[in-house]
Amino acid sequence: MQTSKVTKFEFIALMAFLMSVVALAIDALLPALDIIGNSLNTQENSDHQLLITMIFIGLGVGPLIFGPLSDSLGRKPMVFVGFGIFILASFICVYSNSLEIMVLGRILQGFGLSAPRTISVAIIRDLYSGDYMAKIMSFVIVIFLLVPIIAPAIGKFILNYFNWEAIFIFQIIFCLLIAFWFWKRQEETLIHKNRIAFKINLFSQGFLELIRYKTTIAYTLISGFITGSFMVYLSTSQQIFQEQYGLKEAFPYIFAGLATASGGAILLNGIFVVKYGMKKMIHVSLIGFFIISICYTVLFFNSVNPPIKVILLFFSLQFFCLGFLFGNLRAIAMEPVGHIAGIGAAITGFISTLMAVPISVFIGKFVTVTVLPIFIGFSICSFLSILIVLMLTIKASQKKLV
Repeated sequence: MQTSKVTKFEFIALMAFLMSVVALAIDALLPALDIIGNSLNTQENSDHQLLITMIFIGLGVGPLIFGPLSDSLGRKPMVFVGFGIFILASFICVYSNSLEIMVLGRILQGFGLSAPRTISVAIIRDLYSGDYMAKIMSFVIVIFLLVPIIAPAIGKFILNYFNWEAIFIFQIIFCLLIAFWFWKRQEETLIHKNRIAFKINLFSQGFLELIRYKTTIAYTLISGFITGSFMVYLSTSQQIFQEQYGLKEAFPYIFAGLATASGGAILLNGIFVVKYGMKKMIHVSLIGFFIISICYTVLFFNSVNPPIKVILLFFSLQFFCLGFLFGNLRAIAMEPVGHIAGIGAAITGFISTLMAVPISVFIGKFVTVTVLPIFIGFSICSFLSILIVLMLTIKASQKKLV
């Protein structure tokens, strides 16, 4: 159980803030994308989007390194290494004078932040198990959700008084405060006798084991499609609301409001998933996600953007479905591979990210004058996901008949 040095509430808050640095690094930058683009002499919105999407490459690759190393060397050292890389990468962003250097800095930021993001879950797993672990995780997520809701407003506030570089300086200060809190209050949770020697062939062995489970592969692919379609919105939201709708001052509050739709669904999921199960929640949410996106596509095909209230309604409904999908997709993919949970989580996360980034970059190029390409992307990605579910269901039925 948790050490008496830290209260349960403080432990939950600390784990949430370890994860939340990722959300701050992504969402606080949204109001500044066009300003940074002008500073780097790039006017293309598709180039600005790279400042959001490229951080996910680091977030996808990092767990492949930090996960196994934390199993071998302990949790705390790897968190500090990750924070160190993030701080270095943040300074690269501050002093970058070209888009290429800025993108490199963002990739390294994601790589560094993958350590606290991944290892915080491992720490919770070290101390708790079963239903109680799920309960602790739900409390952590509730606190974590506050950061992406307020992060764009923080970014906008900084821009009102300072330049865009100050957003990265704020991230560094925030990171240092969390690192100090973690160093001072959290003890190492992985005792020496439970540590596993690091081996290079760990990845190949884990991958060969993982592909034996069709459920894991299927829901990992679905996660890649859904995450990719959502990342299109994430990377273009500033462009949509500030440029297409001319709501520059209101953008942080619009973003926060839409984020609460997913947040509300995540909270409700904790209740419904116990009653209906993960599969049913995923299947119903996927169908809802597809129907909403196809309705928008049909209603507004080859037309200008609808009134702001209409687009907010459609986005809210989409993100409400997403809230039920995100946590359940990862959990159901990991269910058959609990015996290789650490490396399994790293590999599945890497595969879904490897899919999501190119999907986001490709669709994002078409988001120029209307939001229609986003909803077409939602439709295609959810349709392909439903096909995967149907194929999985048919194979399972055939197996029962044999």
